[in-house]
Amino acid sequence: MARSPNGVTAEPWHLLRLHPTSQSDGREGSLLLLPPPLKALRHALPVVLEGVLGPLAVFYLLLVLTGFRGALIAALTWSYLALGRRLLSGERVSMLLLFGTILITLRTVIAFVTGSAFLYFAQPVAGTVVISAALLVSAVVGRPFTQRFAHDFCPMDPAIMRRPLVRQFFIRISVLWATVLMLNAGLVFWLLVSSSLRSFVLERSLVTYGLTAVAIFVSITGFMAMMRRDGITVQWASTRAPRCTSESACP
Repeated sequence: MARSPNGVTAEPWHLLRLHPTSQSDGREGSLLLLPPPLKALRHALPVVLEGVLGPLAVFYLLLVLTGFRGALIAALTWSYLALGRRLLSGERVSMLLLFGTILITLRTVIAFVTGSAFLYFAQPVAGTVVISAALLVSAVVGRPFTQRFAHDFCPMDPAIMRRPLVRQFFIRISVLWATVLMLNAGLVFWLLVSSSLRSFVLERSLVTYGLTAVAIFVSITGFMAMMRRDGITVQWASTRAPRCTSESACP
């Protein structure tokens, strides 16, 4: 839940919850309405822009215009301004922005001390390996981190999260993302040692965002398939929903 500046708790932009429905044969069922894809994209874009695309864009721009140290300061400044804006306005700080700001601070300090662009870009590779291992551990102990990241993009009703198949899904997805991150780390490190600095910044973005897009697609389609196996009717919010059992239950 987000908290507005006047202290009133506001509803999430689209809370995933189950709605009771009646089937054509009279049986009771449940409907899960997913947010319209374009609306979900509009919601996710500021989160990704603040935590990932913004720092990358200003880093590359200043790298071309002023050099490595100017790019470091610009990327760090972006992250702190984005974090400060969220805190001052009372908005929820996304996990991407929080972790991104912490990591870019550490990377910048080390890069300024050593003056090494290689170390600046090698640190995220090491961090990706650590995150991949943490995802695997969280899956093994049954407390998958992917549940928390999912709330940054589309919050879920706790009743959904308590369903056994949903829990199993997030465990499997944690393993998937751990594998994708490990593959990404290997490819990025290879690019780091074989490409020029300017080429590496662009090539790394293509590899990382390409793998991320595939993992997101698999995650969404897998979630929909899992809910249907659990007897839940899944529809996009822009489509016509089945008849509800009562007006109060209708979304």
